[in-house]
Amino acid sequence: MTVTYSNEVTTSRGIGIFLKLLARWKGSIYKIVWVDLLLYLFIYYTLNLLYLYVLDETHGRPHFISIVTYFSKYGNAIPLSFVLGFYVNVVYTRWWGQYTSIPYPDNIAILVGASIHGKDEKSKIIRRTIIRYVCVAFTLTLTMISPKVKKRFPTFHHFVQAGLLNHEEKKFIEQLDKEFPTYASKYWLPLAWAANVTTRARAEGIIKDELGLKDILQEINDFREKCKKLWDYDWICVPLVYTQVVTLAVYLYFLFTVIGTQFVEEQAEGDLFLFRFPLMSCVEFFFYMGWLKVAESLINPFGEDDDDFEVVWMIDRHLQVGYLLVDKIHNEHPKLNKDYHWNEVAPNQLPFTVASQKYMNEHPVESTFKITVQKGDQDLIFKDDLGRLDEPNLVLNYGDLKNYSLEEGPTRVVN
Repeated sequence: MTVTYSNEVTTSRGIGIFLKLLARWKGSIYKIVWVDLLLYLFIYYTLNLLYLYVLDETHGRPHFISIVTYFSKYGNAIPLSFVLGFYVNVVYTRWWGQYTSIPYPDNIAILVGASIHGKDEKSKIIRRTIIRYVCVAFTLTLTMISPKVKKRFPTFHHFVQAGLLNHEEKKFIEQLDKEFPTYASKYWLPLAWAANVTTRARAEGIIKDELGLKDILQEINDFREKCKKLWDYDWICVPLVYTQVVTLAVYLYFLFTVIGTQFVEEQAEGDLFLFRFPLMSCVEFFFYMGWLKVAESLINPFGEDDDDFEVVWMIDRHLQVGYLLVDKIHNEHPKLNKDYHWNEVAPNQLPFTVASQKYMNEHPVESTFKITVQKGDQDLIFKDDLGRLDEPNLVLNYGDLKNYSLEEGPTRVVN
């Protein structure tokens, strides 16, 4: 479920408006990084204990120090910031594209309700059937790409039990799957049914004009196109080689770091060794690994992570809104009356509450709002008169030029 915090950052007054968000756990960077960070510290202190208590002074420790020195010197050779930053940008663009590709049936429902009139049973069946088929196509698409939806509707039997399909439609799909098994998931089939029902309604005169038919079919095709985009995003991933490069770069970088930052200097106070906590290495690990985990979370927003899309809720939402638009409020609207501002051409300003009165005088201000032109500079001059300045033995003052005075009208001075 998407973790939202917009209500907490509506106003940026005070110190560190985002600091209040740092205490959150769900969807936080701490939740996705802490296991990796513990593993990093475990490896660090394992090597440290190995150096302190296992390796001998003659051969073991000198070799260990040589290895630590090497990785400390060359560990930063990996351009991690560039590689990881570009990858996260690619993943974020893909993530937003997936969100904008989620189809909504609202436009189809509004057009169906406006084009298919009648309170009779047949008209009502046609309207509701078209919307149901559209919602079935949406749900079928999600079962291909979302584990949450697949768990909710694992078989067509569950579609029937939920009321999205009837037994005849289920048999039709299953028979088609047997005849053409190569294309197992036929998310487009219900949309084809919806288009056929719409065309039949036009042929029977239930849809009165061709424009209504064209608009509905266009919206159905647009809906199909978005379903296809969702399927394409699931099919065509970010190239595996790129993901492997980024993952190897991050993990190898911190493998080198966990060796190169080992504490190998002895601080002699008796025979005790003081362990050093790798603070800066942990901070670096926290941010770089967090960056990678963000990419891992965003690359498929239809999964079961904290910040994934609420696709399960969307299924119910789409069906409910679709039925409301084509059935409950079909050809219904409040009684037409004169509006509150009937005696005015348009209201100057709507009323404010006491809590919002400080916004009463807020309005956009143009960038040239404070620029004023002096009255003497407002007269118009023309290019042909400016050209006369090049004539020999001619002296013109600014006031002699042909001008258009805003107060006196056009005048022309002839020498």
